[in-house]
Amino acid sequence: MTAALPRQAAPPDEPRRPAENPGHKARRRALTLLIIGLLIGIPAGYLVISANQSRNSGKDKEAKYAATGLTPGLPSKLQRRLYQVTVPHPADSPASYETNNWKTSRLYVQFRTNDAGLDAFLESMGTRREKLRKGDIAISARDQKVSGWRFTGTSPWWGLTHAQKNPAPTQDVVVNMSDPKNPMVYLVSRTVP
Repeated sequence: MTAALPRQAAPPDEPRRPAENPGHKARRRALTLLIIGLLIGIPAGYLVISANQSRNSGKDKEAKYAATGLTPGLPSKLQRRLYQVTVPHPADSPASYETNNWKTSRLYVQFRTNDAGLDAFLESMGTRREKLRKGDIAISARDQKVSGWRFTGTSPWWGLTHAQKNPAPTQDVVVNMSDPKNPMVYLVSRTVP
């Protein structure tokens, strides 16, 4: 049998605590519950938001890389830098598409611009408007098929090929000058990795 230990008496100088009233007890419990809820709820909410953003990002990338033709919008800044494509301002109705394989990577870009925009675009490539040749369809039949472009009819087509030494891209340009103030530009920039 174990011996009972003597009970320690309360210190004589410390006053005794009054019993907690029910209202105070309820407030204390509610505050404790609120703090616990916040400590659990805020991180859980952050995880849910983060997971949704991550999932949406994956869907955007999946749609981009599943594309089988031109998609509306400018190419990414990285693509523009790699393929040395400068889309002028203003550029209307831009669309782009990229293909890659072990041999050649291509970026297809189209946009409508104005006279000054065409000059700025050609200058950014390192060429001039005078280098465009009437009736020259510089974009190959293969690239036309991939992009869905057709350069037929009576439209005044002007074109040029801006060849550069590897690894710099070679650029094929066709310009529809049926509206000389707002030419439509078609570009295939190809590089060998």
